[in-house]
Amino acid sequence: MSDHSRTGPQPVAYLTRVQSFSASHRLHSVELSDEENKSVFGKCNNPNGHGHNYRAEVTVRGKINRATGMVINLTDLKSCIEEVIMGPLDHKNLDQDVPYFANVVSTTENLAVYIWDNLAKVLPVGELYEVKIYETDKNMVVYRGE
Repeated sequence: MSDHSRTGPQPVAYLTRVQSFSASHRLHSVELSDEENKSVFGKCNNPNGHGHNYRAEVTVRGKINRATGMVINLTDLKSCIEEVIMGPLDHKNLDQDVPYFANVVSTTENLAVYIWDNLAKVLPVGELYEVKIYETDKNMVVYRGE
């Protein structure tokens, strides 16, 4: 039995919050010709776009605070997710409504980077561990800031 008393080592925990959001986009790179875009992205290059019901899993890592018993207050984590994911992304066209994607292809990989970069600005330094984005039930991306 481990001793995590007030004088013992502070245990480290990983806390994940799941958030669903819906957004549309078109996979299209300005660096490729129209034919190359059609060849690379197929039906996802539809000029009118297409949508997804995304699921984001945001994981923070940290020492469990002895006084509160928490890595981070879930209310604070929820607020950060609301600010970074729900406000700017939910029910939006990523390519037209999110300035970041004006010159960045709105793949799920780049969406994970966007979410990571913006969460890192609002979460305590060093606590963000992982952003996992499910584009579909079969496709997901994991990003850890690397």
